[in-house]
Formats: sequence, structure tokens, C-alpha cells
Amino acid sequence: MDDLKQLTDEEVVEIVRSKNRDLYAVIMERYKDKLWRYAKNLIGDNDLANHIVQDSFVKAFINLKGFNAKQKFSSWIYRIVHNEVINVVKKRRREIPLPDNIDFSSDDDQEKDFEKKEIADQIEKCLSSIPLIYSEPLSLYYIDGQSYEEISDILRLPIGTVSIRLSRAKKLMKKICQQN
Repeated sequence: MDDLKQLTDEEVVEIVRSKNRDLYAVIMERYKDKLWRYAKNLIGDNDLANHIVQDSFVKAFINLKGFNAKQKFSSWIYRIVHNEVINVVKKRRREIPLPDNIDFSSDDDQEKDFEKKEIADQIEKCLSSIPLIYSEPLSLYYIDGQSYEEISDILRLPIGTVSIRLSRAKKLMKKICQQN
């Protein structure tokens, strides 16, 4: 298993395609948290983000033979999640989301936990207030740590457009967060 940790994603994918399909679990383990966070930041719903990531892993597995090993696997799998999010957004446009119940932790420092939750909720609210074309690159860059090139691959946009959208997203985010 330690040998697998040293392999790149692309090498693991090649083994999955040619020899051992069970090793797809390695890919899932590497990406489940990152993809969930990405989907959650775009969609704003934990359960829906889980569903999107699961569906994305299934679609990626089914289409693994179509993956070009000369490209980055991370960009390819993020693109699949991106497409799933867009599909869900289109389906849910007419739905009215119900507010989540506040869940207080039982430890002694509830005030600090409450402040953290308030800050996270505020950021999430601000992020959800800006259009998806801006929140998506912002989330990919600052939360998921993707490079401009990777964002360009994931969103299928020129790097210049990614740069412009990130710049505009930061300005929008600042404006919205200062108003709230």
C-alpha cells in the first residue's frame, strides 16, 4: 500500500484501467474530501455535495478509458464534479431551500464554536451571493488550492479569463461581505 502512495494519480489510473479495478478506491480516497469541499462550496448543501461526489466517482469510473493519461487526472475529475454541480443547479432552480438547523457542540467553548460557525456561514452566504461564474474559480483557487492552469482545465476557460474572473470575484466578495 505504501508503494501506491508514491504513484501519481495518472499511474494509478493506468493500473486501474489495465490490471486492477479495485485500486480505484485509492483514487477515491485521494479525492473524496477535496471534491466534497468543492461541491459543497458551489452548492451549499452537505448531503447534496455527497451525492454529487458519489455520482461523479461513478461517472469517472465508467469513463476512465476516455481519460487521457497525458493530462492531469485532478483537472479531469474536478471537471466531472463541475458538470454534475451545473446539472444539479439547473434541476433545482425552482426549489426553495430550507434553512439548516443550528447544531451546537457540547464542549465548553460554545462561544468560540459559535463565532467560527458565524464566520463560516457569513463566508458561505457571501460566496453564494455571487454568480457561479465567479464563486467557482474563487472556491477552486482559495479553498481547493488549484492553480490558474488547473482551474483553466477544469472550467475549460483561457487562463486570462480565469484571472479576470478571480479578480472580479474578489471585488464582488469584498463588496458583498462588507454590506452584510
